[in-house]
Amino acid sequence: MYNYKKFWAGVTISVFACVAAAQTDPIITDSTSRSTSTTNATSETTVKSPPPTAVAPAISSMNSDLCAVGVSGAAQTQILGIAIGATFVDKNCERLKLSKSLYDMGMKVAAVATLCGDERVFEAMMNAGTPCPVEGKIGAEAKAIWEQRRTPRKPEAKPLTQTNTKKDTWSCDTYAGDDPIIRQRLGCK
Repeated sequence: MYNYKKFWAGVTISVFACVAAAQTDPIITDSTSRSTSTTNATSETTVKSPPPTAVAPAISSMNSDLCAVGVSGAAQTQILGIAIGATFVDKNCERLKLSKSLYDMGMKVAAVATLCGDERVFEAMMNAGTPCPVEGKIGAEAKAIWEQRRTPRKPEAKPLTQTNTKKDTWSCDTYAGDDPIIRQRLGCK
């Protein structure tokens, strides 16, 4: 059956073998590495500044009652920079303000006549059947005067009679002003 002596002998030998293996010197690994680096560098930096930049002036109107428009501009080269600014009068704005002032003073016909200085308003009024006032006349009387002035005269047409010496019969010969809109409406060159 089972032999106890052989079993205990094997265990004893195994224990002695383990103890003997444990008493041997361990394996030690030792490594050393060394690195040395030396760097010598010389650098030079050159900064080149651009020339000053021309800046356009800010032109603003601080009052909303002014009819002026500010315009400015600037140009820059590598050598020279120039900045300029100016204001210009807005004629349409002036016309609107004048018309409003006349209307506020109760002069409604004069206010409309002021607006009629703009060709677009003049054409709109004629197309609406309410012509612009002329020489104190309004409505149908004004329309007749404007139609007479706007119609180009043909050589074969009957010449206008000078029965009335009032301003109703203005023509290029009788108008002494230099307003281009009135001269155009009269058919002057």
